[in-house]
Amino acid sequence: MIRGGRWSTGPARQRGDAPSARIHWLRTLQAKRDAPLDASHLRYRPAGPGVEVLHCFVLDCSGSMLAADKLARAKRVLLDLFDSAARKRHRVALVCFGGAGAQRRFGPAIPRWWNERWVQPIGGGGGTPLHQGLDEARRVLHDAARSAAGAERWLWLLSDGRTTERPPVPQADRRVVIDFETAAVRWGVCQELAGQWQADYLRAENFD
Repeated sequence: MIRGGRWSTGPARQRGDAPSARIHWLRTLQAKRDAPLDASHLRYRPAGPGVEVLHCFVLDCSGSMLAADKLARAKRVLLDLFDSAARKRHRVALVCFGGAGAQRRFGPAIPRWWNERWVQPIGGGGGTPLHQGLDEARRVLHDAARSAAGAERWLWLLSDGRTTERPPVPQADRRVVIDFETAAVRWGVCQELAGQWQADYLRAENFD
């Protein structure tokens, strides 16, 4: 995993963490070579035969994400991750939160038709109701567990962390936090949450 900008291949200590559900960092680094890290470089340890995988992406669409094109950057990363999931025939879901609430915008489904024209209209503004976004993601993952027993459930948070909320650990087999904070004086909330959740921590600039 990446923590504080440093690579680590140590085990993640979290509920339901299995070797089959972990990012394969050695293969990721080999694919990356000397280039900046891109979502297309990510390599995963394979799930067991017949195991379904669901990725639930939780996208911060609050007003702070509009500054410095952070939301636009998050959409580009999201599209790359959706493309990667589609190639592996993994199901995905997208939850957007901002303003006064959260909304499921896609899935769960294999994103065969996902493209930039669809993601471009997703707007932003208002506050950062992170709790509501994660509550909706919890419902998505809970429903997935009921409909597909044994499915590996991944939760991805894409945010700049400009919030005072500190939600409890989301229940998932794997958690990933992608930090889009760009301010000179950082709040460091995304890195804090990743530590509390025992999640993989990625910085958005690594994807540029």
